[in-house]
Amino acid sequence: QEPLVESGGGSVQAGGSLTLSCAASGYTFNRNCMGWFRRALGKEREGVASIYTGGRSTYYADAVKGRFTISHDNSKNTVYLRMNSLKPEDTAMYYCAADSSFGDCYSGLLPDEYNYWGQGTQVTVSS
Repeated sequence: QEPLVESGGGSVQAGGSLTLSCAASGYTFNRNCMGWFRRALGKEREGVASIYTGGRSTYYADAVKGRFTISHDNSKNTVYLRMNSLKPEDTAMYYCAADSSFGDCYSGLLPDEYNYWGQGTQVTVSS
């Protein structure tokens, strides 16, 4: 059983919106750092946004600030990524990640901060 399962990816036109979901199964991440990463074809994985599920701290990459919003619902053990004003350069496989240790994110945008990963969901933005 995968601990993290992403959903909500798809194909949209530039300027459109999508909301990704990351549901945790078999684990409870309500005082942890959880994040979203993406990997575009031929590029390195990059941190997009992170959140401390025990509070309200959020962190964003400069490329998505003002357009993406990360949130969590501990009652559903789920983290969301609302993506607005999507651009073709946002096209990538998006991955959810969780840090099993308790506490706020250090930055939340570095892969080494996490030890659980989902399988990813594809987002394609056409111009």
